[in-house]
Amino acid sequence: MTTDAAASWRRWHEDRTAAVAAPYGPLALAGTWWLEDHPEGRLPDIPGTWVAEGEEVVLTAAEGDGLSVDGKPFAGTVRLGADTGAPEASRVALGGRRLVVLVREAVWGVRDFDPDAEARRRFAGIEATPHEDRWSVSARFTPYAEDRTVRVPNADGRERGLGLGGEVAFTLDGREHTLQVTVQGDGSLWAVFADAGSGVSSHRFRFLYPGAPDADGRTTVDFNRAVLPPCAFSDAFICPFPPPGNTLPVEIGAGERTLR
Repeated sequence: MTTDAAASWRRWHEDRTAAVAAPYGPLALAGTWWLEDHPEGRLPDIPGTWVAEGEEVVLTAAEGDGLSVDGKPFAGTVRLGADTGAPEASRVALGGRRLVVLVREAVWGVRDFDPDAEARRRFAGIEATPHEDRWSVSARFTPYAEDRTVRVPNADGRERGLGLGGEVAFTLDGREHTLQVTVQGDGSLWAVFADAGSGVSSHRFRFLYPGAPDADGRTTVDFNRAVLPPCAFSDAFICPFPPPGNTLPVEIGAGERTLR
């Protein structure tokens, strides 16, 4: 283990723990409500009426509902698009709570981020394995000729599309492996994966974020920085499960494992 790599990992782990525990981090997500499940527009424990109309959500509220929009007390009707920034930057608030409008496959919903959520209050940390050099290996990214979308189960019991842009190939302990990955907007990669220890020594699946490949497709797969998916922190997240072929036949004893 190199001293610099171990120190860098410790800083990363500390920053990650702080981000998870932040007032509007993943532990604060108290609910996700799909508008199609509430055709009358009334959401549990959220005032106002919320109705999907085409490419927007129409929110109607009275002065006594206690909602604010764009930082000002709100009464009347407003049309809302999907919030694309951090939860704390969402347009609609209810006191300290932030109500985030989202859309998935043309289905509109509202997320309720509450700094007083029980999961945030009882959070005791993330169980993670300290850095070991053996878990960080060179990899090569091969893009698909065309992006693919596969249907996978999600943590909320629904099935949704997961976009895949290629594969990363790497050797770990003398064995060759591949993972299908999504190419993100900045060129970096995202893999949803499981391994032989998933559900036993670690969460049932995890996320991995290899850096953007260079011109020759070279990148690094660093399982020391495998992370728990958001749904490990709140049941209200809808994380995709690993696509077919992304369950490794070896146990990855590295990275974030479970909640303490």
